[in-house]
Amino acid sequence: MDFAINYILIPLIKIALILAVLPLLVAALTLAERKVIAFMQVRLGPMRVGPWGLLQPIADPIKLLLKEDIVPAQADRWIFTLAPVICLIPAFIVLAVIPLGPPIQILGKPITLYVADLNIGVLYVLSISSVGVLGIILGGWASNSKYPLLGALRSAAQMVSYEVALGFSVIGVLMLAGSLSLVNIVEAQRNSGYWFVFLQPLGFILFFICGVAETNRAPFDLPEAESELVAGFHTEYSGFRFSLFFLAEYANMITVSAMAVTLFWGGWLRPFPNISALAFLDLIPGVVWFAAKVVVFLYFYLWFRASWPRYRYDQLMKLGWQFLLPLSIANVIVTAILVVVLGKG
Repeated sequence: MDFAINYILIPLIKIALILAVLPLLVAALTLAERKVIAFMQVRLGPMRVGPWGLLQPIADPIKLLLKEDIVPAQADRWIFTLAPVICLIPAFIVLAVIPLGPPIQILGKPITLYVADLNIGVLYVLSISSVGVLGIILGGWASNSKYPLLGALRSAAQMVSYEVALGFSVIGVLMLAGSLSLVNIVEAQRNSGYWFVFLQPLGFILFFICGVAETNRAPFDLPEAESELVAGFHTEYSGFRFSLFFLAEYANMITVSAMAVTLFWGGWLRPFPNISALAFLDLIPGVVWFAAKVVVFLYFYLWFRASWPRYRYDQLMKLGWQFLLPLSIANVIVTAILVVVLGKG
């Protein structure tokens, strides 16, 4: 009975919560994006649906669901249908290993705030998140149109360019923590008394830049450059299928922000967790700390979109290969030397 509860029922409940809550967070994020950008541009943003436009996240999916679902006559129907799903599934399942807070007690039973604690959690996140680009490639190819295909190929090239630097940027954290488990990485930051961002500032900056590029967000949103490609890889998509691509994009934004918080900003830990003078901050639950940090990084996403123009494609490739990749490798080398020298010292 205990086995069924601990290893079947509780994980299924956690999975159901992720599947239920994440779309709601995405809906709220779309409204926040429109409101924040409007504020920065001295506009009001959505105001017509509900008080202050708060019901806009409900109106948008209803509108998309009611739109006609068009499939081009010469498209590969099966792949055309499957591509948005391939984008969406990795965006959801990658959240299974991200710890949202310390264990809590429910009815006297300790409950962990993650579905699974994998000893290769970082590799799991990096590998699964890179699968989503296959949906973009297949969607562009299955549309049987040159502009979606060009957008899809851009996305593949962009993913290769930034995935390598993204992987190198987290190696410094792994050397400091001595583990690939996301839970152990947070605990290592507790034991050291410092968030890893103070020890790996360059690694964090590289990780977040590469994360923004990986999610195809401004100023790196070249796969859907409407000024050049009409709308990019999703040009031929409409209605519900179209919404799945953007649900995956916003879910990936949440994932990148959560990973940045977990790897570099202490996860659910308060600032300087070993300083007793700040113990009053422990009154704030760990989940609240984690959520607040994620919101800050999501705000950066919106800020970037409102502030910076889109890169030219050659600039995008140059930034990835000639700047970010060498810097990330240099960060690994310097960190390794310091870990060896200070460890022996």
